[in-house]
Parts: sequence; C-alpha cells; structure tokens
Amino acid sequence: MIWNLGSINIDNFYEVPHLPAAGETLAARSYGFGLGGKGANMSVAAARGAAHVSHIGAIGKEGRWTRERLMEYGVDTPHIAQISEPTGHANIVVDDEGENSIVLFHGANVQLTEAIIGVALTEASPGDFLLMQNETNGQEYAATTAQSLGLRVVYAAAPFEASAVALLLDKIDLLVMNEVEAAQLEEATGKAPEALGLPDVVVTLGAQGCKWVSNSGEKRFDAYPAQAVDTTGAGDTFTGYLVAGLDRGLGMEASIDLALKAAALMVMRRGTADVIPDLKEIQDHFGL
Repeated sequence: MIWNLGSINIDNFYEVPHLPAAGETLAARSYGFGLGGKGANMSVAAARGAAHVSHIGAIGKEGRWTRERLMEYGVDTPHIAQISEPTGHANIVVDDEGENSIVLFHGANVQLTEAIIGVALTEASPGDFLLMQNETNGQEYAATTAQSLGLRVVYAAAPFEASAVALLLDKIDLLVMNEVEAAQLEEATGKAPEALGLPDVVVTLGAQGCKWVSNSGEKRFDAYPAQAVDTTGAGDTFTGYLVAGLDRGLGMEASIDLALKAAALMVMRRGTADVIPDLKEIQDHFGL
C-alpha cells in the first residue's frame, strides 16, 4: 500500500501564445480549472496504476470537491482533513510548445499537524510505501515515523530545496528528481546522485527519458516518443506510476518502463490530475 503525504491544489489553467515576460500583460486564449497539486497528481497516478493509495493532506471548506474527486479516482481519503485555511491553488499558464509557468499558493497544504499524519501512519504496515513531495509541512516527522514502522520512504524532491532533502537523506529509500533538481542538489552538497549513499535514485531527463542510480551502478532509459502539448503533471505521473509498480511487486526496471509509458501519454494531454492515463489506456496505446 502507498501512503501519500501530499499537496492538494485547485489548478487554474490559462492557454497563452507564449510564457509571459516580466511586466508583460498577456491575454489568455482559454481558461479551465481542475484537481491538482503534486501530491494529488501522484495519488491519482498511483491509483490509476492499480495501487492501493491513501492520501494524507488538508483542504479548506471550498475545496471539498477535490476530496470527492480523489475518491472518484480510487484514492482513499479518510486522512484528508478539512481545516480553516483555504485550499492550496496553482495558476498555470501553458504556451504553444507545451511548456508551462506556475504560481503556487500553499494554503492548507502547509498547515498539517503531527496528529493528522500520525493517525494515518498508525494504519500502515511494514513494507508499505510513504510517498512525499516538498509541497507540505511535516515531512521530517512523517519520514521518521514511517522509518520506525518499517515503511519504504520515497521522496520526490520538488519544489526543490536542498535543505529539505538534507533533512531526509538518512531516511530516504528512493529519491526522485528531475535533471535541474539533481544539478541543484549536487551544487548544494558537492555530491553527485551516485555519491549520496541512497539505495535508489531516479533522475528524470524530460524527452531524454531517465536514469536510475543504485548500488549496482547507473542505467539509462529512453523516453517513449510523444508529441507534447502540455508537460504539466508529467513528472508527477511518472513518480506515481513508478511507486505503483514497485508496490505491485514489479522490479525497478519494469516500474520505470511503466512510468515512462504513462508520462508519454500524459504530455499529449492538457490538464493535470483529471487527465492522468489509467493502466488500460497505457496497455491499449502500447499494445501490451
């Protein structure tokens, strides 16, 4: 089972001809909104990858529909608390090349208490996964508790802060970063991914695929061809499917391959959690 301590956001989407420059006022061609947040995206991806997922998080009163949407996608929601803070939200602009720029408001995501996290993890079993990102508070407490309970800790180091990663390094079993984040971590610590002393590190490389660094060395994986229209949520989809594969008992190589397939489908769609492909769509698309 996967326990995901993760953000829940209301995503506002704006389609624009190009990403705005400093001081520029730009008219959007279209507007839409939906469920988002790195945490929610990863929970949906893992659930659609046939894993059992329980989300740990917080929302405001106006965001109750986000909890209902997660339930519709197969995510367990008893540990999503409703508090007085507003639900987190993100304003996302996407250009004609599928690139994006995002302004994020954390809101309820950074008001989690140790009680909310602790009550959830008391239901976990040894061998379960704790998945986290850097869009909530309580990460160190959750990782320490999970480690003491025999859970495997997966950390998706975004939005990147070297200090946040440093606090968790001795508790992480699998670290997932993109290429920019890996470079920032190396600059901050003086250590390349293979020198971090972690059991597994996966660095995503966008259209170039990813690399997996373990005690056995480094292996690269090519991305699957895709005509990108929107890269928003592709990394979250990759991570959710990666952990889902591992939780279902697939090896690391098979889980990475599944995650790359899911990410390839995701970049061909506009949106975030609401358009993450399910396992059948992946199987049909790739003829599995």
